[in-house]
Amino acid sequence: MLFLASRISYGQKTNPDSLVIGTANKHDKMMDILYTPSKVPIKTIGILLYDGYNTLDAMGPYHTLAEIMGAKTFFVAKNRGIVKNQRGLEIKVDSSFADVKSLDILVIPGGATETIMLTQDTITLNWVKKIDKTSKYTTSVCTGAWVLGATGLLKGKNATSNWYRGEEMMKMYGANFKEERYVKDGKYWTSAGVSAGIDMSLAIIDDLLGRKYTEAVMLDLEYDPKPPYNAGVPKKSDPLVADMMKEMYDMLMLPLIEKVKKKK
Repeated sequence: MLFLASRISYGQKTNPDSLVIGTANKHDKMMDILYTPSKVPIKTIGILLYDGYNTLDAMGPYHTLAEIMGAKTFFVAKNRGIVKNQRGLEIKVDSSFADVKSLDILVIPGGATETIMLTQDTITLNWVKKIDKTSKYTTSVCTGAWVLGATGLLKGKNATSNWYRGEEMMKMYGANFKEERYVKDGKYWTSAGVSAGIDMSLAIIDDLLGRKYTEAVMLDLEYDPKPPYNAGVPKKSDPLVADMMKEMYDMLMLPLIEKVKKKK
């Protein structure tokens, strides 16, 4: 991992031939990349967890943003203790809302029915708004944008979300839905579903540290996706597959969505 590179002593003896590019000093060029100054200081990165979160929504940004050297990346939940993902995987969270008063980067992952319920959780929404007052980046992945939208912070902003009823839900919260992999509007960054959180996280690193550092992170992750099919969003998928998936999601989530709409 890139952050481990900071522990390597580059004063140690190395192969002299590996340190020279023409007359330039390769070692100095490497150090310039590794210790690129951040556009703004980033010391704390918090990934919000709650029962029912989608694993990759949280773990993708957690792994990727942890490559920002000098920053502490950690999970935070309403209460300390065990939090379970959609499939029951248990994560021990050591930081609660009461413990975390500010963050430089906040990431809100998505999920399914539990995420809809979270849009009605006043304690969580108030904590997000509190963190947002001083954050440098307030971000969401997938349906995490619904939670962010429920705080009112996306009103009038460009934003994206999971493809499932994305435009409908963003409109409900006063946001302008953009069918993009990730969207930046000021300090608010939102990504499409699940795996898109990795792309958004890489884009944030690029925004902070530039291309060479970002390429180093991508190489550390060996991030070079080559899926077997050019699909993954409705417009690229077989129409039958897209309809099937929407109907499956509707069976699970639409009743709760309708209840939320009535409350608004």
